[in-house]
Amino acid sequence: MKTEVKAKVTMNCPDCETRCASFGKHRNGLRRFRCAECGKTYTEPHEKPLGEMTVPMEKAILALKMLLEGASIRSVERTVDIHRDTIMRLLVRAGEKCERIMAKHIRNVPVQDVECDEVWDYIGKKEKRVRSEDDQNLGDCYTFVAIERTSKLVLNVAMGKRDQQTTNAFIEGLRDAIAPGRFQITTDGFAPYKTSIPDTFGNRVDFAMLIKVYRAAPEGERRYSPAEVQSVEVVPVSGNPDPDRICTSIIERSNLSLRMGCRRFTRLTNAFSKKWENHWAAVSLWYTFYNFCRVHKSLRVTPAMAHEITDHVWSIAELLA
Repeated sequence: MKTEVKAKVTMNCPDCETRCASFGKHRNGLRRFRCAECGKTYTEPHEKPLGEMTVPMEKAILALKMLLEGASIRSVERTVDIHRDTIMRLLVRAGEKCERIMAKHIRNVPVQDVECDEVWDYIGKKEKRVRSEDDQNLGDCYTFVAIERTSKLVLNVAMGKRDQQTTNAFIEGLRDAIAPGRFQITTDGFAPYKTSIPDTFGNRVDFAMLIKVYRAAPEGERRYSPAEVQSVEVVPVSGNPDPDRICTSIIERSNLSLRMGCRRFTRLTNAFSKKWENHWAAVSLWYTFYNFCRVHKSLRVTPAMAHEITDHVWSIAELLA
């Protein structure tokens, strides 16, 4: 078997153009060199995926992996031995990179069946405790998600209040993500969809709503037990939707994965987000990880691979590159 030998790294001094001699390693593992003429010391060229952050890449990847498996910030701090403020800066930087990845790769995606839903959470405090002088980003926060039914690919994510404005921005983002052509879309009974989807897609969409009516929960179980579905009503809104394809099961299962994998969405804990920017970073990181890194058990590949956007399972390091 042929063994590949790694090429020896050398460096010339920029000032006196003399070949530098090896001079140990930097604390991040990169080799250092010293010029025999002027005595200056240099480090081999390297990329900085974390910008000016000096946390080792191995620790950064481990911290992000733990966050994506449902660990809290302080749990990661105790386990990885990184300060919680550093973890938050790392999360925000990773979220910014993931937002760019989604914008770059989820474009002109051909689709047949799309499901949409909203996931409730809150930032800082519950909605009933928000005052007029508070930051109006506090309180209830809904994550709007659109997923392709066959490949399980998340097509678009938006975050905001559960109102017409956020719905319009979400559907316009969905239009930019998918390729031209006719498709079917299913949502829950949220009223703003009735105007936003037909206005954005016109006659190229077959649109139906799947409305669930819930039974009143017994006294004492409202906060801890899921509501029981009493009936389901299918309402065609526009086009000619196929009744056999009207479904929201895939997006609802995706919502469960979000709540299990992102600690900020866990109910009845103190792990909720305190800032809008941190919450958006966590959402961007999770759904990019879901699309490109997380192998779906029924597909046995990632959703991005199922849709032929990528040809391999991405690593966390690739998200940070």
